Amino acid sequence: MTTLIHPTAIIDPTAQLGENVQIGPYSIVHKDAVIGDNTVLSSHVVVEERTIIGQNCQISSGAVLGGAPQDLSYKNEPTRARIGDNCIIRECVTVNRGSSKATGETVMGDNCFLMAYSHLGHDVAMGNHVILANAVQLAGHVEVDDYAFIGGSSVVHQFCRVGKMSMIGGFSASRQDVPPFALTDGKPCAVQGINIVGLRRRGFNAEQRQRMKKAFYYLWFAGLNRVQAIEAIQANLEVDASIQELIDFMQSSKRGVISGVSRRQQDEKPVDSASESEPALV
Repeated sequence: MTTLIHPTAIIDPTAQLGENVQIGPYSIVHKDAVIGDNTVLSSHVVVEERTIIGQNCQISSGAVLGGAPQDLSYKNEPTRARIGDNCIIRECVTVNRGSSKATGETVMGDNCFLMAYSHLGHDVAMGNHVILANAVQLAGHVEVDDYAFIGGSSVVHQFCRVGKMSMIGGFSASRQDVPPFALTDGKPCAVQGINIVGLRRRGFNAEQRQRMKKAFYYLWFAGLNRVQAIEAIQANLEVDASIQELIDFMQSSKRGVISGVSRRQQDEKPVDSASESEPALV
């Protein structure tokens, strides 16, 4: 195969195209953009200036990648958006480039899947294997760690973090950090328990999952404050790498971490006795 560019597409002469790139009708690639090998742009895709797209990506119609930050203080500084390898970006997704207030980059890792109408604000830092369902909205400076799943029409407030292997249920709103390994839901978003299916898929055995459940119990459902909960975890559990990651996340939070479910919900379904077969979406 060779690079295929539809005659109606507009490619700036400074743009760099890899091997076997395909660019569909009426797509536009602006100056100093980079598109990696085997990446396919469907029709009506806009790749803004200085945007970097990795190899083997699929970009659907109407996507706008690397647009200017939605920030009134932005003065056309030479910032960029960077998209990793093997990403799928569906219809009408928008990814804003970074601002001058942070690193100057909006970053998406490898193997991410952004469904239709989802949005990455300026200076978002996204890890690998992240899935955003339809119409998810990430505000500026949000951090999303590896293997996170965010359900459709959910929103995450600026400067919040979404931890590794966490799952946010659809139509949720998070104004604080979402911890790693958590199953969360609601407006405001709240911890429901651990992401059992997600942990199982990532190779956590039954003993590790049970240990994580107990750590979640101390942190969100035992009526302890954060310091007391961490002390209880350290005193009563084997602190493996994942438990330590959870502790580090809690201790490093600047916006605070979302709370657990209400007391009434706890009474109806105690999180520390949840069945291994309880439903989870990731």
